[in-house]
Amino acid sequence: MTGNPVFDEIADLLTEQRNPSTVAIDRIPTTEILELINREDQGVPAAVARVIPEIARAVEMIVDAFRQGGRLLYVGAGTSGRLGILDAAECLPTFGIPQGMVKGIIAGGPEALVGPVEGAEDHVEDGVVAMRGEGVSERDVVVGITASRRTPYVVGALTEAKRLGAMTVLIACNPSSKTEIDVDVLLCPVVGPEVIAGSTRMKAGTAQKLILNMLTTASMIRIGKVYSNLMVDLQPTSQKLIERSKRIVMMCGGLSYQQAQVILKETGGDVKRALVMALSGVTAEEAEKRLVEVGGFVGEAIKLSTFPHSGSADVSTSLV
Repeated sequence: MTGNPVFDEIADLLTEQRNPSTVAIDRIPTTEILELINREDQGVPAAVARVIPEIARAVEMIVDAFRQGGRLLYVGAGTSGRLGILDAAECLPTFGIPQGMVKGIIAGGPEALVGPVEGAEDHVEDGVVAMRGEGVSERDVVVGITASRRTPYVVGALTEAKRLGAMTVLIACNPSSKTEIDVDVLLCPVVGPEVIAGSTRMKAGTAQKLILNMLTTASMIRIGKVYSNLMVDLQPTSQKLIERSKRIVMMCGGLSYQQAQVILKETGGDVKRALVMALSGVTAEEAEKRLVEVGGFVGEAIKLSTFPHSGSADVSTSLV
């Protein structure tokens, strides 16, 4: 013990320890360096798999929040904060969600996305202010992301979010710490020491990214943003996404390229309505009515058909 609480706290962290497998990494050829990194990375998915029951609990909380009009907010610093913002940003075009439904918040603000903001993570009160500024309430879920489990900004944000009534989740990669945070769900994939001691953008960051993928993807599936394994609420905001929309309608509806183009034009590019039209033989207006009735689930809207469209017989084959 040195008497410096921050030094002593960091010294105890698993992610700060030296990895015995890589102590000679600065003295080996490039190919061997890469092989070492790759071998270490292979343990990350297994570490994530061990916390799937806890991830499932977090997903259920997020789904409940979405159904009540609430939000999913990610909070982090450095790499962890950037990963949260990346996942949130990707949800908009992929799942067609409203702006702000999933949002990433990073210590230091937008400037910290492209470079370090010195000391931004060190202030508990800044995390508190961030939660108040977001208007966090009991309808929201706040996910703190910190490999070390002790980042002051994230600790402050989660503590304040809990006080404001939000459900809280912590993603960390250290199994224990002197800083204990009261959260509803703790996700702790233990990935061990990094290839380069303390470089948590590596294995810890990879584990965080995998978990964020699971949280949002599973939640979006549960609220009807996916039909089979296809993104049916995507926003056709680029040429690629416009063509992807046509391909989805073609695959599911057994339509030609031209037919898919026509039906999507009728729906203003809305893939869900186009699919219900193609598979149920109904108008765009009726398709919209059915989707509203079943909460946006394409499969359920199609089941409302008394006389299915002839193209629907090939749907199961087209989705294999």
